[in-house]
Amino acid sequence: MNLYHLRYFSTLAHIEHYTKAADILAITQPSLSYAISTLEEELGVKLFEKNGRNVTLTKYGKVFLNDVEEVLNRLDSSVNSLKLAGKGEGCIDVVFLRTLGIDFLPKIMRGFLEENPTKKIDFNLYCDKVLTSDILNGLKEKKYDLGFCSKLDNEPLIEFIPVARQELVVIVPLDHPLAVKDEVRLEDTIPHKQIIFKKRSGLRQIIDGLFECIGQTPDVAYEIDEDQVAAGFVSNGFGICVAPNIPILQSLNVKILPLVSPSWQRNFYMAMLKNVYHPPVVEAFKKYVIEQAQKEWDYKTS
Repeated sequence: MNLYHLRYFSTLAHIEHYTKAADILAITQPSLSYAISTLEEELGVKLFEKNGRNVTLTKYGKVFLNDVEEVLNRLDSSVNSLKLAGKGEGCIDVVFLRTLGIDFLPKIMRGFLEENPTKKIDFNLYCDKVLTSDILNGLKEKKYDLGFCSKLDNEPLIEFIPVARQELVVIVPLDHPLAVKDEVRLEDTIPHKQIIFKKRSGLRQIIDGLFECIGQTPDVAYEIDEDQVAAGFVSNGFGICVAPNIPILQSLNVKILPLVSPSWQRNFYMAMLKNVYHPPVVEAFKKYVIEQAQKEWDYKTS
């Protein structure tokens, strides 16, 4: 049994006539007859039975046809996808932190699509993996083509390319003692309960490093996964938080205080597996993102 035999079988099943099916397949009738006989012999059942000058499927042939056409359709779809990828077209699987889905990623995608109006390019988007560590694991498992996230140390398999940045601020409830200030130093936060990010968050490493710089340790009230959730806890009085200046802060009952010492900006990166093959459409998108980052993407969400 081979792929040609399966296609011959499918064509004959629909045409129900050996001579006409052979013409469509551009083979001789004896060749078609031999292929079907070989297939039936290998399977051990009859797939066709005579009906006058035509042939019709047997019960077993009908069952086999459903499975064969499902396989052929899936194969043809996969082949077409690969051919598109080889021409710089196709689908790109992108995973990203949710904060980058508000402004940065939509603009990058729109610009890339507008630069390639004649190509069939699509994106599969994933933001259910909310932490950088999850994103990097997905890349290493080859679930995604590329990711947009923070940078983690000790990831030798991942290439990190800086593409955007976002300032860190201190957010406090409106009735908090620090709310009377216009700006704060990190030392000012030490006497107060704090919401911090969990250790597997890329942001946690950055903020821990800031506290190490001043030789202090925050008084932790809760550890949270996402910056949006942390902001919600702050607005309800559970503590203060060193956090990225994301758009949702403007709609919450919090005071946003610039962090003046030590000042810091959170960097975001495009992450990809090193030393693996990436199809032309992925390489083209990578190149476009780098060009835009170099030219204009000073990413802030204030």
